[in-house]
Amino acid sequence: MTDHTAPQRVVVLGGGILGVSTAAHLVRGGAEVVLVTEAELASGASGRSLSWLNSAGARSGPYHRLRLLGIDRYRPLFAADPDLEWLRFDGGLWWTTPDGAERTRARHEHEIARGYDSHLLDRADVGGRVAGVQAGPRGRLAIHNPGEGWVSLPHLIQELADELVRRGGRLVTGAGRCSVTVEGGRARGVRTADGTSWSGDAVVVACGAQTSSVLAELGVNLPDASPLSMLVVTEPVETEVVTVLNTPRAAMRPNPGSTFAIDHSWYEEHIVEHEDGSCSIDEAYVKELVAEASALLQGEAALQAASWRLGRKPIPGDGEPVFGELEAVPGCHVAFTHSGATLGLIAGELTAYEVLTGARHPLLQDFRPERFAAG
Repeated sequence: MTDHTAPQRVVVLGGGILGVSTAAHLVRGGAEVVLVTEAELASGASGRSLSWLNSAGARSGPYHRLRLLGIDRYRPLFAADPDLEWLRFDGGLWWTTPDGAERTRARHEHEIARGYDSHLLDRADVGGRVAGVQAGPRGRLAIHNPGEGWVSLPHLIQELADELVRRGGRLVTGAGRCSVTVEGGRARGVRTADGTSWSGDAVVVACGAQTSSVLAELGVNLPDASPLSMLVVTEPVETEVVTVLNTPRAAMRPNPGSTFAIDHSWYEEHIVEHEDGSCSIDEAYVKELVAEASALLQGEAALQAASWRLGRKPIPGDGEPVFGELEAVPGCHVAFTHSGATLGLIAGELTAYEVLTGARHPLLQDFRPERFAAG
């Protein structure tokens, strides 16, 4: 680009992985950056994400390609320090309900057709590929994806935030509910709950499940399908399991400190959202989820819940990511996706590229917010 009108000061709204990653990439590119977040870093969905790094199953071609690139961006971090406790590539194991053999074969064939590293296993033979997992009945199928991994987003977010500050960026936490300010039809900054204004040449909105409501104040329709969700973190336990497990009643991954992170969707209807935005659930469902996860482990290991967090899991209305500058509000860029962990680094990189250059990156062409304009 020869255009030198690129923003020099950018305000990023959101303290989850998309906001912090974008802020870090912007400051690397020479921008003056202010990152503003409602509460603390990783206090929203990024702090209660299973953070499975994958592109398994069926999804659109452009989304699959972006997810593969997203995983690739983590590998230099891992290669630089293979002993990181919060980033691992020890594979993933998936199986569905007992009557799902046809679905499992179709999923495996789809993955193979796309060049995704996928291995169809008999559940009874799982122990030959992954350690510590309870073998299943013979004749039941599972899929092993050895190239997958997981990341603890709070740890990654802190690393990126430290870099942001070290490079001269500003971090503003506890700002309360914020809004985008517009002057002359263009986004010009962010106003915090106490009326403090942070001005810039561009704004990036990366507020997770609140993204749609923030943009609605600007007259922009961005359909939201964010469900209620829960992540349980266990007490420390000794086990051989290092693989991400996705099963009909529990999804789980190792977590720093010899703990596990566990979630699923079967209990979503039992989560209660209160008027103040907080959520609660009967502890009986927490215990049931942890018992389902314990049953996946070989031996006598029994998992115990140490804590659990509830809230909205960010999902755009059509399930596909939303990235790019708003045509209706120039200078306002949006980053909103369900796959925040897998896309966290690549999304921050590409969003920063578009903000700094004014060019539209081809990899984001299918994910523009204007696809909802007709609705």
